[in-house]
Amino acid sequence: MRFTETAIGGAFVVDIEPAHDERGFFARTFDPLEFERHGLATAFVQTSISFNRRKGTVRGLHYQAEPAVEAKLIRCTRGAIHDIIVDLRPGSPTYLGHVAVVLDARNRRGLYVPPMCAHGFQALEDESETLYQIDTVHTPEAARGVRHDDPMLALSWPLPVAVISEKDRAWPLLEDD
Repeated sequence: MRFTETAIGGAFVVDIEPAHDERGFFARTFDPLEFERHGLATAFVQTSISFNRRKGTVRGLHYQAEPAVEAKLIRCTRGAIHDIIVDLRPGSPTYLGHVAVVLDARNRRGLYVPPMCAHGFQALEDESETLYQIDTVHTPEAARGVRHDDPMLALSWPLPVAVISEKDRAWPLLEDD
């Protein structure tokens, strides 16, 4: 695996290193020793998937607050997504900064989202599927979100928003917090 740190400290793009043969290839997508070497979570206690019927669908931006902060490893296993991380860590040099990465079934890239960074994505293709590995059990009372269109963030989404949940549309603006 190759780890490339993004402009958000502690957030990494994780690329596979496939070993090819006549059958195709084999590659590691997670190795706790490699993750530990980069200071990342090494024990994922929950694995989830999201399926998005229509391109243009936006999910997020989500995170969990104290005491249930979570780190995530995100991978698009079908289709393609425009994935965004927003740094919400007070005192971070990149506070309210963001990075965007295209994850798709072809590049097989992973994106490691550190605790207290909001995560969201937009489906770039119909029938896109995303796999989440999460280091903390979901705690509904710790669930928080940031609006995908918050003017303080000035996020750029590649497609018009076709579908978004009422919950995600209703998160407060950052200036209102």
